[in-house]
Amino acid sequence: MVPVFLLGVLIGAFRAYNQQGTKLDMLQYGAAHGIAFFILGLFATIAFDWLGWV
Repeated sequence: MVPVFLLGVLIGAFRAYNQQGTKLDMLQYGAAHGIAFFILGLFATIAFDWLGWV
């Protein structure tokens, strides 16, 4: 689950950087994307386990 969170953080920080955001903007975007990706990854893990794919 940690790689999914880190991927979200990187994507969020990159998006804020492309919009000429400050370091605090990059931190906020990174945190928001990291949490969102983590939740999506968690649901995907639960669904895959429920379907017997894991």
